[in-house]
Amino acid sequence: MIVAKPLPGYLVTRYQGWRATTYSENKAWYRRLADEGQRPRAMIISCCDSRVHVTSIFGADQGEMFIHRNIANLVPPHEPDGEAHGTSAAVEYAVTALKVANIVVMGHSNCGGVKGCHDMCSGAAPELEEKSSFVGRWMDILRPGYERVKDISDPKDRTVALEFEAVKVSLENLMTFPFVQEAVAAEELALHGLWNDIGKGELLCYVPETGKFEPV
Repeated sequence: MIVAKPLPGYLVTRYQGWRATTYSENKAWYRRLADEGQRPRAMIISCCDSRVHVTSIFGADQGEMFIHRNIANLVPPHEPDGEAHGTSAAVEYAVTALKVANIVVMGHSNCGGVKGCHDMCSGAAPELEEKSSFVGRWMDILRPGYERVKDISDPKDRTVALEFEAVKVSLENLMTFPFVQEAVAAEELALHGLWNDIGKGELLCYVPETGKFEPV
């Protein structure tokens, strides 16, 4: 049984405003996108957090970026087990079908998913250890990152470090996908790690040579 209701009024109003202005003024562009398909130059893997507005940060228009969002911007390791894998499917499509030149993993400050992982791994959120917790099982991906930062004494510093680890773990896991490895080796694909400080509007980039996140 499908259960669904009409859109809330505020969404209807916003859609009608967009249709009357942005779409109306750019009909040719939208029709071209529809007819010619998408040719994004980059894939962005970011968090579901509503405060993270990737297209605004990069000033991107429709058709420029292939965006995948999930809890804590995580990429799982390559697991060809015949099961459903949404993030892995998005990565596969971006690399093998769309031929994107860049994959950007973007973490952010005050990430609820990362805090959940921290609390779960430190024993403060036993409910996330339950097999029935979708969030908990997803955050298992970040357990290796927690092990690397768990000895940081200051709780705030430890949480920020774990947000950085969410980006680094995802970059590591991307390289477990054979088609990503091949594209990187052929210099057809580049991987990038970013962290956005929401309150300060800052963007930090992961530098492998130093192992640190430095201002863009």
